[in-house]
Amino acid sequence: MFQKIMVPIDLAHSEKMGKALVTAAEIAQSHKAELCFVGVTSNTPGKIAHTPKEYAQKLETFAQEQGKSHGVAASSHAMTSHDPAVDLDKTLLAAVDETGCDLVVMATHTPGFSEHIWASHGGHLAQHAKASVFLVR
Repeated sequence: MFQKIMVPIDLAHSEKMGKALVTAAEIAQSHKAELCFVGVTSNTPGKIAHTPKEYAQKLETFAQEQGKSHGVAASSHAMTSHDPAVDLDKTLLAAVDETGCDLVVMATHTPGFSEHIWASHGGHLAQHAKASVFLVR
């Protein structure tokens, strides 16, 4: 049913995404699908990497480690944004099209007051993406 599963990942907080990572891996195993880890970085140095190229390398390393530990095919797709905090929604939407993924498995948080005013990143993706979106709390 699913062939390629996009998993948005924040390398600075990957340790908090365990449930979403396991869920994505289990779906990939059951459908013999590939996991595609998508990360968004900026052109300026950050706490994860100094350059977009270095970030892409770290994301690829993370993807290969996840693939090996879960026994599934895995790839990475690094994207660069001028301001990831502001552009994240549209950047992730573009990533769905660029990668050709047919499912997005994404970690999310418990909705709070702010979601009554602004949609969460996962909520925005679920509303606008052509792919199915599975949000994991």
